[in-house]
Amino acid sequence: MRSATSKLLHRVAGRSLVSHAIRSGESVAPQRMVAVVGALREQVEGHLAEVAPEVMTVPQTEDGYGTGHAMRCAMAALGELSGEVVVISGDTPLLQGETLAAMLETHRSDGAAITILTARVPDPTGYGRIIRDAAGHVDRIVEQKGATDEELAVNEINASIYVFDAEVLRVELARITDDNPKHEYLLTDVIGLARGDGHRVSAWLTPDTWQTEGVNDRAQLAAMHAEMNRRILHRWMLAGVTILDPATTWIHDSVELAEDVTLLPGTSLEGATVVASGATIGPEVTLIDCEVGTGATVVRAHAELAVIGDGVEVGPYARLRPGTELARGSKVGTFVETKNTKLGEGAKAPHLSYLGDGIVGEGANIGAGVIFANYDGLTKSTTTVGRHSFVGSDSTLVAPVAIADGVYVAAGSTVTNDVEPGQLAVARGQQRNISGWVERKRAGTATAQAASEAATSQENGESA
Repeated sequence: MRSATSKLLHRVAGRSLVSHAIRSGESVAPQRMVAVVGALREQVEGHLAEVAPEVMTVPQTEDGYGTGHAMRCAMAALGELSGEVVVISGDTPLLQGETLAAMLETHRSDGAAITILTARVPDPTGYGRIIRDAAGHVDRIVEQKGATDEELAVNEINASIYVFDAEVLRVELARITDDNPKHEYLLTDVIGLARGDGHRVSAWLTPDTWQTEGVNDRAQLAAMHAEMNRRILHRWMLAGVTILDPATTWIHDSVELAEDVTLLPGTSLEGATVVASGATIGPEVTLIDCEVGTGATVVRAHAELAVIGDGVEVGPYARLRPGTELARGSKVGTFVETKNTKLGEGAKAPHLSYLGDGIVGEGANIGAGVIFANYDGLTKSTTTVGRHSFVGSDSTLVAPVAIADGVYVAAGSTVTNDVEPGQLAVARGQQRNISGWVERKRAGTATAQAASEAATSQENGESA
């Protein structure tokens, strides 16, 4: 990946690669789950402690290499056990739980000791090949570097996803060696050894080759993300969501959408975002961990950890920062930024404002260019605007300050003291009009000429 971040922590559709693997594994309700971690394991262990604390992490020790050695580490940590051991790769995010369930069913119905997930692909380069006997049964797996020309021509590949009988796995793991071009202990060698001991090996051939695809570089990561996004969009469209331009719409698989949601071009819905019925999102909107109510409209906006209520209008070009809560019928308009601020029902901030750490009551109107000055360099304080109050354009409310219900704040005011109900707050310098200033200070300019002509015209008009 050419990255300081573990490959397993790179994300597809909002989830790390390893969390996709864990979710697939959890679908078959395992009694125990183990993640074998190697390179950059501290990163992976820290991530798993957050997202899947029930998973036991086992480091791959430095006395051996390869998938077989990793499996030995896992089995040693598990101790004595019986039943089935399901093995999956940490970098196959499109593996489906239904596939693992089908593999288990085949494994049990066939009475197999080992069942392998396989696929037929146009270009099998780099994959282990499934070699079958004359009867069509799996005989062994041959890795790319050790394969003959005839074996290289086989297009059925090993997906590195298995179901093992626990006892067979333990016995055969003890027998594998590193006698191969890479000098690694290979889990695939278990298959040939098990066959030699008379055990049955089955294969479950998936028609969905994407489920077998791993991620080893950024190009594969992008391709995987695009395919998963395509599937997510398809699922939501079948569930009643209108997506006008799937090519420019991106949805994490953790997002929840109701019927009759409309997504316009350039929309990105991320994290735990939930959108209710009848809402229209887009164009050019990013929502991260947001709640959007019924019939709301969000246009050309960026929002994170915000609650957007029923019938709310947001945008265009609005930014909702964490802690924003917009009640039913409220509006945050063009070039308005909110942070940790609540707008009551029907409250409006239509233009060019910053509302930080505020509480705005029902029906209040915030004029253009209003600033909630919430930070004094040390602490952040709250501004409150009461119900049906009106804050005039280009006003600054210096927190902590409370504007009561039914108040007017005159345009251009800087309010530093509380305002009581029904009052008009005027907090600005008195206007002075200095006669003759342009003639004295800007003589010879176009402005001075215009002033002179206007004065002459005014005098002539008064004379008439």
